[in-house]
Amino acid sequence: MTDRTLTPPAHSEPVVFTRDMLDWLPWLEPVAEAALTERQKESLVDAARSKSDYFRLLARDPDVLEARTRTDKDIFYNTAGGAPRADRELAAAATSRLNGCIYCASVHARHAAVYSKRTEDVDRLLEKGVEAGLDERWDAIVAASVALTTIPMTFGAGHVARLRQAGLDDAAIADIIGAASFFNWANRLMLSLGVPAEQK
Repeated sequence: MTDRTLTPPAHSEPVVFTRDMLDWLPWLEPVAEAALTERQKESLVDAARSKSDYFRLLARDPDVLEARTRTDKDIFYNTAGGAPRADRELAAAATSRLNGCIYCASVHARHAAVYSKRTEDVDRLLEKGVEAGLDERWDAIVAASVALTTIPMTFGAGHVARLRQAGLDDAAIADIIGAASFFNWANRLMLSLGVPAEQK
């Protein structure tokens, strides 16, 4: 791992939650794209991720990056049953909103809006926060995500019962738990390794 910190170039940092595309500027030097080893390239899983400063920074520990990425893909891209993609993205967006990760919230709010077609509800979540009040299904998902994010041991039978009452089966509930828990960790990586920036 590098021990040299970077000074980000001049940029405008977003001050409100948004669905806009944002940049992310690292505090530590990513591996240069041309210097990626074969193992580091494998750990990206998707070759296109070699264009991302974030993934090339994580590639400094390729075993962890590969585990991280395969977990991410299984939670969000596995279409064999479970929660609809919109619900998984909502859990990630709510978790990111609560943790104050403007970059992650922008990505997953954008996906939640696209997959659900509920742009106004997603924007209300971003503006008002996790107390926004959406509908019973989405409120149950947000409440579960909040419990898993704040004090995970407070997530329990009541949250599961509310999710079931809102129409989620066991596989869907597992997806919501996975999405919220994964982003509770991923937000911390994003927030501690760099800073969001408005695109020029």
